[in-house]
Amino acid sequence: MIRVNQANFQTQLNHRTIREFKDEAVDSKLVERLKEVANRTATSTGMQSYSIIRIVDKEIKRAIAEIGGQEYIARAPELWIFIVDVYRNSRIAREKGYTLEAEADADRFFQGFTDACLAAQNVTNAIEAAGLGVVYLGSVLNDAEALIELLHLPKLTFPVVGLGFGEPNQSPQLKPRMPMEFKFFEDGYREYDNYLELIADYDEEMRTYYDLREANRRVDSFSDQVVTRLKGATEKRAKLAMIAEKQGFHLGVKES
Repeated sequence: MIRVNQANFQTQLNHRTIREFKDEAVDSKLVERLKEVANRTATSTGMQSYSIIRIVDKEIKRAIAEIGGQEYIARAPELWIFIVDVYRNSRIAREKGYTLEAEADADRFFQGFTDACLAAQNVTNAIEAAGLGVVYLGSVLNDAEALIELLHLPKLTFPVVGLGFGEPNQSPQLKPRMPMEFKFFEDGYREYDNYLELIADYDEEMRTYYDLREANRRVDSFSDQVVTRLKGATEKRAKLAMIAEKQGFHLGVKES
């Protein structure tokens, strides 16, 4: 039997979102190390179909904060945007004399999207291992077209997620998670007859979590949040696939 030191997982088990940071720059040597971590992340078929844009201009940070609708983004000491980048490999192939339809297909897009997500998670693990705090910024897709224009993203690139990180200036409690028995299966997917019954305890745990949290006090159950999120779907995010098509990817999406 393989023996595992549980302490090795403590950083991952203590993951929490940090939205407020001290007004201190991240050490440049750590930034370089994090770039190395990103570079060593596994990628689909070794194609490394992603890139990272580090935002250092304060005006651009403020513009991204406006796109995301989260003013704290502008205060993040480090702000990295992870993107699908098929453009680079397309150029490599073309410079070798090949212009191939596959360069823009759905497979290439999702390979790049997965690569970007893996790199972001790998960097997050390293950030937290270094004792810093981090926040994922899916909100950069609230207006993908505006972000594409702001960052001068060429065809065959597409934004995926942002990371804001630095020295934490808050210590939030751990957010409850749904029990793994409802998310982890063996040999196939398992469907249940009544999900509300299954998550009743989790719903109550979430209500207590929001009721006790110091900031942004709410008493939402998880099931209420599911409905709220679905009701609050935004038109711009609903059209992300169409925007990807405009960026040159062939995803088989027809604009209505």
